[in-house]
Amino acid sequence: MIEVTEAHAPLVQRLAREFGATWVDETSVADWTAGGGDRVVLLAGDPVRFPEGVDVAAVLPELMKAFPNRFAVAVVPRDSEDAVARRYGSQRWPTLLFFRDGQYVTAIAGMQDWDVYLSGVAAALAMPPSRPPTIGIPVVSQGAGSGCH
Repeated sequence: MIEVTEAHAPLVQRLAREFGATWVDETSVADWTAGGGDRVVLLAGDPVRFPEGVDVAAVLPELMKAFPNRFAVAVVPRDSEDAVARRYGSQRWPTLLFFRDGQYVTAIAGMQDWDVYLSGVAAALAMPPSRPPTIGIPVVSQGAGSGCH
């Protein structure tokens, strides 16, 4: 079980306490996203360095109301955010990571205007799964040396 501490902003804690968000970390996020259907993971970031994360935590329940029963929500504890962010190629806080049936779909980074959130979430819920930005195989030509070609 993930321990909730003062490092988590009150509005982030509220997501779990009042809106059913699940706490996930780098060891449990893959299993949680594989739970079926559309899933959203919040990487809120340090509330001092990234105060927008608290704003996103406040907006997320409103997005849940705008898209009723369309997605489940999870929150990543502060001490696991870097590992989860690396795993899914997130380089900005706050970020909402979207998954469907265990597969990465897309991300919405930063705090957005309401209309941008509505269209972004609608698009995320409609688009097919894709590869996270970090997954790939580096291409190295055979016999590549120190030269340019």
